[in-house]
Amino acid sequence: MPKAPKRAFQSLRGHFLLDGGTLGGSCFHRSVVLVCEHTPEGALGLVLTRPGSLRLEDSLAAEVPQGFRGTRLFDGGPVQPTALSYLHSAPSHLLGNVLPGLSIGHQIEELQDLMASGLPMLRLKVFSGYAGWSPGQLDKELRRGSWLTAPAEVSMVFDLPPEALWKHLIRRRDSWQERLLADAPEDLSSN
Repeated sequence: MPKAPKRAFQSLRGHFLLDGGTLGGSCFHRSVVLVCEHTPEGALGLVLTRPGSLRLEDSLAAEVPQGFRGTRLFDGGPVQPTALSYLHSAPSHLLGNVLPGLSIGHQIEELQDLMASGLPMLRLKVFSGYAGWSPGQLDKELRRGSWLTAPAEVSMVFDLPPEALWKHLIRRRDSWQERLLADAPEDLSSN
C-alpha cells in the first residue's frame, strides 16, 4: 500500500492556540497561547491568560523604571519557569518577529533598553516560563483536537483582560458547539 503524501509544513507563528475543552486538569485549561515560533524543529508559545503574583521589579536585579513598576509577570508556560520572555509593541516598531507590530524578546538587556527608551505608547507584557513543543508534537496535539486555532491580533494580546480572552475567542468561533464551550462551567461534572 503506498504511503500517503506528506503534508507541507504550515507554521502557526502569529496564531492563538485555544483550549478546545480537552485540557481540563492541565496548566492549559481554558488558556490562550500565542505561538511565537513554529518550525519543523518545534514550537514556542506564551500563555496570555495566566497573570502571576510576581511583579517585574521582583524578578529583575536591575532597576525597573517607575512607569513599569507594578507590572505583573505572566506565567508563560511550564517550561523553564525562571526564564523571562517579553512581548512588546510600539507604533514606531511596525515590523515584528511574531506578527506585524509585535515582537518577542528574551534578552534582559534589551528589555531594560526598551523600558528606558521612552518610546511613546510602548506596550509590554513579561512572562516567566514558556510553552514548548518538540518536533511534530504540536501537530499531533492539533490532530487530536486538543487545540483550536485563531489568527492573533496585537490588540487582543494587550487590550483584552486575560481572564476574558479565552471566552472572547471561543465565542467568535463558527461552530455553535465550540461557542457553547465558552459558557460551560469550569467543571462539567458539576453541571
